[in-house]
Amino acid sequence: MARNPGITDEIIITMYKSHMPYKKMVSISGLSDRAIRNVLYKYDVKMNREQSSGQPRIHHVNENFFKVWTNEMAWVLGLFITDGTVSNSNHSISFTQKDERILRLVAKYMEADYVLAASGKTRQTPTLVINSKEIKQDLEKIGITSNKSTSVPFPNVPKEYLPSFVRGVIDGDGWVDKEGYTMNITTASPYFANSVLDVFRSWDLRCEIKLTQGDSKTIIYRVFVKGRNSIKRLAQIIYRGVDDNLVYYKRDYMLQDPDTISKSKSNDRIKFRTNISKSILNQFRALANERNTYPNYLIEIGLKHIMEHGLIELNKKSKPTDRIPYKTTYDKDILEQVKQYTKTKKLCINDLIELSVNYIDRDI
Repeated sequence: MARNPGITDEIIITMYKSHMPYKKMVSISGLSDRAIRNVLYKYDVKMNREQSSGQPRIHHVNENFFKVWTNEMAWVLGLFITDGTVSNSNHSISFTQKDERILRLVAKYMEADYVLAASGKTRQTPTLVINSKEIKQDLEKIGITSNKSTSVPFPNVPKEYLPSFVRGVIDGDGWVDKEGYTMNITTASPYFANSVLDVFRSWDLRCEIKLTQGDSKTIIYRVFVKGRNSIKRLAQIIYRGVDDNLVYYKRDYMLQDPDTISKSKSNDRIKFRTNISKSILNQFRALANERNTYPNYLIEIGLKHIMEHGLIELNKKSKPTDRIPYKTTYDKDILEQVKQYTKTKKLCINDLIELSVNYIDRDI
């Protein structure tokens, strides 16, 4: 087949690296798929898949994801060790989570197509599937294999990324009681359990390991952190500066503080999203950082003060122009009161949230 006019080797390489299907490349270039591969071999272009297949990847993913440490990578790795699976029959890994928001974040961080496994009688929970021989090999180098449950090691995580990694572990297989007094991580690997315990001890937390026997007579290791002070200290370490890649309710349970946070009797918190001023949100975040707490808790305090004292100083003609989406959790009762209050006062909820930054008692 003759090459179409103007089609250079450089153009062919660019098309290939953009993951263009071979069928389309053949049509554009005028070359056969074999001739296209010869161009790629000539310039030693790395194949998107096995060189013998000559086919571009169907589903995209950043195959270097587990090669470079970042906070996002550490969180995903912790999540995978406790809640992921390495296939023993093909080059794929999978994440299983009830909360699809978490799976979408994983796909986003890994630059992967959001592909869920088909559901059926034996699979009801959403499962994100990622196909990559290279990623599977990178995980195997860490010691994460298809039979990882009893032998998975604790990765050599750089100290600066330990909080993100531990947060991923807790998000994957951690349990937090609703009163915020106890948290535990469950694993069948004694190596992993003892390493987690060492990390908790290095953070000066009250912690211990308890052993139980599973249904298949496998020894189960539960690593506990106990006591409100230790739980809160753990939360301050692993959630500092984090707004998105976390399981919200676990954070909220761990950060409960009866002295500063109004809680409903059932401790119910619900998600709510609205648009608020970016600059005002930054004020909340800065103040939260000073107090070792979180912006949504301070928002609740300000909202309560406004509603209790009828404090309204709002210029409806001068609204912020830098509003951005902000999603977080609120005490269910407080949010309901806010909805009723704004309805009565003919205000918008985001107006009241923005106003609340001025009514936080800084001496609390």
